[in-house]
Amino acid sequence: MMSEEGSFGLNTAEKFLGLLILVVGGLAAYYTFTSTQALQSFVGLFGLLSIVLIVAGIVLMTAKTE
Repeated sequence: MMSEEGSFGLNTAEKFLGLLILVVGGLAAYYTFTSTQALQSFVGLFGLLSIVLIVAGIVLMTAKTE
């Protein structure tokens, strides 16, 4: 069984990782949609991947650990 201190550390790490993934997804989306000329036909793929990162970051930040 985990103590309260261990649970707090895991919860904080999960929130920080979620924030980090959210920021990376946001930056990926920004650079994807501002450089459509260079990416040409790959805009949809990289746009989808960046949106997946944003959603994963939001899920990690809002999830409750037991």
